[in-house]
Amino acid sequence: MGDGSQSLSLGEAASRFLVSLSPDTREISQQEVYRFTRWYGWERPFAELTAPDIANYAERLSLSDTDYTKKLELIRAFLIYAKKEGWSKSNLAIHLKTKKGKPSLRSLPRRGLPETIYLTQQGYAELEAELAALKDKRPQAIDEMRRAAADKDFRDNAPLGAAREQRGQLEGRIRELEETLKLATAIDEKQGSTSKVSVGDSIILRDLASGDELRYMLVSPKEVDPTRGKISSASPIGKAVIGRGQGEVVEVTAPAGKLRYQIKQVEH
Repeated sequence: MGDGSQSLSLGEAASRFLVSLSPDTREISQQEVYRFTRWYGWERPFAELTAPDIANYAERLSLSDTDYTKKLELIRAFLIYAKKEGWSKSNLAIHLKTKKGKPSLRSLPRRGLPETIYLTQQGYAELEAELAALKDKRPQAIDEMRRAAADKDFRDNAPLGAAREQRGQLEGRIRELEETLKLATAIDEKQGSTSKVSVGDSIILRDLASGDELRYMLVSPKEVDPTRGKISSASPIGKAVIGRGQGEVVEVTAPAGKLRYQIKQVEH
């Protein structure tokens, strides 16, 4: 790794990576890659990133989002590219892992009453639609297992193993959705008389350091989808803006220091 790579900043690395992507992929990746860069510092040398840094970033996401796999994949692609370009001595992407032992829905109501899950009306409807679609797939999954089991040579019956695994994943997701909907309450998004930010609102934030504008929709951790700009109300930004009003300035703590955003617009 040459001197130029040693002094390459995170911001420069991010820009070079994004330029290498196709326009469609760049549009999907840009917001998350820049968020990662701002978190650790735009001017920080890329070569100073360590394995614990990367592991901590994955941990931060896992604590704030239920479905954060897409976010990790975008950053993982950035880190793999960095290794190929020689910006880091090791492949940092291997340290970007989903948190093990993440509590399942079945472990939530340990004591007392079950914890209520607040969803937007759209999110609630989407989960209901997914559950109905998966239940429609049950007969096909059962039939595939039956046909695979008809092969009496069980010593090397790969189709049967695959059919069992697919059925298991299907039933697991159905149980998860049923438990979520059982505990869920749909938020009345028409209660928009207040100017304060709440779950279900779309917000535009202006980064006071760079002037960049970021658009998010604040949702329940169960509805997080970074590719559609949906972030968790339990994420660092979500916690900072909840209950705040349009025009207010909020601070989010990051390794690079305090990130300051102005709530430019709130859409209920």
